[in-house]
Amino acid sequence: MNLYKYAIIFLASPIIAGCSKKSSTPPPVEQVPQPFILSSLKVDGKNDGVVYYNVNRSAVIKFYFPVAIDHSSIDNAVSFKDNAGSSVPYTPTFENNDSTLVIQSSSALQPISKYALAVSTSLRSQSKGLLHSAVSLSLTTSIDSSDKFPQITDSALLTLVQQQTFKYFWDFGHPTSGMARERDQSNDIVTTGGTGFGVMSILTGISRNFISRVDGLNRITQIVNFLQTKAHSYHGAFPHWINGATGDTQPFSQQDDGADLVETSYLLQGLLCARQFFNSNSDATEISLRNNINLIWNAVEWNWFRQNNQDVLYWHWSPDYNWAINMGIRGWNEAMIVYVLAASSNTDSIPKSVYDNGWAVNGSIQNGQSYFGIQLPLGPEMGGPLFFAHYSFLGINPNNLSDAYANYWTQNTNHTKINYSYCVTNTSKFNGYSNICWGLTASDQQNGYDAHSPTNDNGTISPTAAISSLPYTPVESMNALKFFYYKLGDRIWGQYGFKDAFNLTDIWFASSYLAIDQGPQIVMIENYRSGLLWNLFMSCPEIKKGMKRLGFQSPNL
Repeated sequence: MNLYKYAIIFLASPIIAGCSKKSSTPPPVEQVPQPFILSSLKVDGKNDGVVYYNVNRSAVIKFYFPVAIDHSSIDNAVSFKDNAGSSVPYTPTFENNDSTLVIQSSSALQPISKYALAVSTSLRSQSKGLLHSAVSLSLTTSIDSSDKFPQITDSALLTLVQQQTFKYFWDFGHPTSGMARERDQSNDIVTTGGTGFGVMSILTGISRNFISRVDGLNRITQIVNFLQTKAHSYHGAFPHWINGATGDTQPFSQQDDGADLVETSYLLQGLLCARQFFNSNSDATEISLRNNINLIWNAVEWNWFRQNNQDVLYWHWSPDYNWAINMGIRGWNEAMIVYVLAASSNTDSIPKSVYDNGWAVNGSIQNGQSYFGIQLPLGPEMGGPLFFAHYSFLGINPNNLSDAYANYWTQNTNHTKINYSYCVTNTSKFNGYSNICWGLTASDQQNGYDAHSPTNDNGTISPTAAISSLPYTPVESMNALKFFYYKLGDRIWGQYGFKDAFNLTDIWFASSYLAIDQGPQIVMIENYRSGLLWNLFMSCPEIKKGMKRLGFQSPNL
């Protein structure tokens, strides 16, 4: 047994010795591919992070890495897509010993369009390492700088804009009432204030020979007859919206289902201009129109809207909710015309104290601060939306007009220049803002509507803002108008003139037209060119008397 035991030990010894010899040699170390990072990138030679605007249509995008890139990984790692999600063909090339990846689209990109370029972590180095973090770029291409329409003289361009925009009120006027539809998708909903702007546009159309005097007279007569015989009114004031076929009130909101004194004032501003324009003493239709306009004008119970004789006028009254909205008309905003008309009424004029205590808020209407080195006499910080300088001043002539609170030419001009300077300075870095692309006011925006201003800005430019400011900033406004027409005309010029708004940051262009944005363009261009509507409105004897009662001074009074 012992011999057998020793034999086993002896025979096993070589095996043990062999194992001991093998384990003394260390196994080979497996090399793990090392991840790598993006060192830097450039788009058209610029490094601005991951969001780029004004990108060339033949953009060159370079990604710089610290290692050489595996060419075969590009197809799976690089994604180049347009805003609709469709792939963009591109050509990859390499520089710097394959450590720089160059991406360029195979054909020219579309102008004013968004693209997304991404490099995923499946990108490999030639040593088989993977990109540590994915990279995603947002690219917005530049505007096509070519003219979209033939160049014409500035005067011819102003006429073209007026004539094209006029079609909104003429061709698209409601067939039954003749009134202006709220917007181009409104069907039977017509707007009271927009119709006032439309009446002034028709007078401009006659003056510019877009239509005959007789045709214009007949259309305005149609509007006035509808207002008298079908449209509902409340203490002489009309609602914001009306059904253009039936005359029924179309609620603007749940409690806003009755009188709207501001919208009514815009209507009356236009109707009084028409009364002064159709001044024949031999034409029975013109005489009848004047008489009927006076009936509408004299029917407004201005003092009723003081809500129990307060020293302020109220915007709304409802037959169902009475004064529930309870919105006093206090300045500075778009509603100075309300107080001018209320003081000018032949039948129910308000005392000056309502203007001073209500509208001017005992002097609190004044601002006096400077923005961009420009002093603002009245109103909110940086002036508010530009329609403040337009709606009341389609008829009221601000030239050399002043009262205890401001010179109104200075007010409107400085307000406009502040709006312009804000856009040119562009501290918020919205794409496209410049000395030829500016103008913030109330308009449609992507997914809604808002009153845009320097203190409420999301990158939305409204053509009506700059164009309707032509009397105040003729050079700046004309430059913007030409940019809108010649450079963006393929996107924003249509059957009724300039579409409502656009946003070059979000790459959004409105398809809509609004009466309250189209009308001021025609009217303020005309006031700039001839003073037509200013002269008509300021020629009303009761307006002269009423404005003097409020303390206004002007050679036109």
